[in-house]
Amino acid sequence: MMAKPFKRLLLTGAAGGLGKVLRDRIKPWADVVVLSDIADLGEAREGEEIVVCDLGDKAAVMKMMEGVEAVLHFGGISTENTFENILHANILGTANIYEAAHKLGVKRIVFASSNHTVGFYRNTDYIDATAPTRPDSFYGVSKCFGEQLASYYWDRTGLETVSLRIGSSFPEPKDRRMMVTWLSYDDLVEALRQSLFATRVGFTILFGMSNNDVAWWDNSKAAHLGYKPKDSSSQFDASFPDSGQYPDQNASVTYHGGAFALAEVRYKD
Repeated sequence: MMAKPFKRLLLTGAAGGLGKVLRDRIKPWADVVVLSDIADLGEAREGEEIVVCDLGDKAAVMKMMEGVEAVLHFGGISTENTFENILHANILGTANIYEAAHKLGVKRIVFASSNHTVGFYRNTDYIDATAPTRPDSFYGVSKCFGEQLASYYWDRTGLETVSLRIGSSFPEPKDRRMMVTWLSYDDLVEALRQSLFATRVGFTILFGMSNNDVAWWDNSKAAHLGYKPKDSSSQFDASFPDSGQYPDQNASVTYHGGAFALAEVRYKD
């Protein structure tokens, strides 16, 4: 039997929407897939190890990552929330992941970043990875922090990261905005595969989108990864006819980040 690329591969946020999608699909890449979350993951299946871990707990993260060779970091809050909650789960949690990875000799992380790092660009803007971030929410700010942290650890320690700015990864688009931002599950897995196994990635930003007819994001700066999406939202054209109006009164179309651009800014009282 051919040896698998990794002995231990960590997936954080394994109980989340995309974590559930990835759970079985990433098994061919490692002898043991370590699944982490604070939510219930059920019983461990063959080739799995389950760890309940609050990513804000530095000691727990360090213990969880012992022997891990690469990380798919999907853990944290995936929607807008209070700053305090975002701070603990997304900012402190990501910092703990990176420091543990550095100290334990992990070579590569794929960071589940988000289109919400650039969510306040308008749908008339076509940008690449060099465009300044324009977060549309505290959630987006936390992903900007994660990207900058990844850049720092690459420059300072040589820890490689692909920051995957995920668009909208669902079985199918839910509205006209998602016709542009849609990332099929198969293309998501392919993006992760290329990010893990490309020879050298340094610090790379990859926009996570399928081969859709309309694009807001240019992936030329990540061409060295070899990511070539095969799916397209065009199969759903009939469901979301274009109104032809601009500016559109619906912020979910006007801004790259969609409805996140209208979310209330919230602090705990």
